[in-house]
Amino acid sequence: MRISLADTFGKLAPLINPAAPGDAGFGQRLVDFLGAVAGFDRCVVFAYRGQARPIALFDTFSEAERHVFVALYQPGPYLLDPFYRTASTGQVGFWRMRELAPDRFYSSEYYRSYYVKTGLAEEVGFFVRADDGIMVVLSLMRLKRSGLFPPAEAAALRACEPVVSAVIARHWRGLEGRFDDGAPPAAPVRQRPAASRPVAVAAWQALSLTAREAHVVDLVLQGHSSESIAWRLGISVGTVKVHRRNVYRKLRISSQTELLAIYVDRIVAAAGPVPA
Repeated sequence: MRISLADTFGKLAPLINPAAPGDAGFGQRLVDFLGAVAGFDRCVVFAYRGQARPIALFDTFSEAERHVFVALYQPGPYLLDPFYRTASTGQVGFWRMRELAPDRFYSSEYYRSYYVKTGLAEEVGFFVRADDGIMVVLSLMRLKRSGLFPPAEAAALRACEPVVSAVIARHWRGLEGRFDDGAPPAAPVRQRPAASRPVAVAAWQALSLTAREAHVVDLVLQGHSSESIAWRLGISVGTVKVHRRNVYRKLRISSQTELLAIYVDRIVAAAGPVPA
């Protein structure tokens, strides 16, 4: 894709206009500007606050696509999403999915059962700190027919990150009131360790798993190998395997497919229906 400076700056002018429109109008201005920088097929903007159900601020999906990318994602699968996991640490900047995903993500049950349904070849994101401990993530997606982002286009997107982050932080302020699920506010937006605590440990509390077993399960479902889990938790690979065997025995299961099904069922049941 050949970048036209005249076109790029022409699309930038409406984006930095202080008289910004609502979410849909502002989101479309972002798409117009970024479309002058790189080629992509879809865009979605999510706001994350702690473990609360994320809210979709803008997207370019069809109704069928929105069912996969939003309706199926919000009740629980987001907790295993590398983009959510990165946002939960407060990390900012421009990132490609493959830079953030665990070492076994693309062979994980989460990937096979959910992510593959998206039909994406690649996803990249701008991670922006908003106020009230909220992170806003703008994702740009290329479908399989389009292939990966060419290196030059990925580099161009990374170069415009300061502008994109600044306008997003200015526009999407005061989002706290949009989270209506009763979840507690997030911690301050300083960067937090990625593995500071297990995600959604409550999902396992009624199943007799220990806190360490729940943490191992969480990392397994995210797509971490036993070696990666051992490194993150400071334990041996053998100990990780013992924890995994104990989990399977307690839950009376024999596969990661069954483990993911239990996880999602527990998360969805705890979260309740998606708000209209």
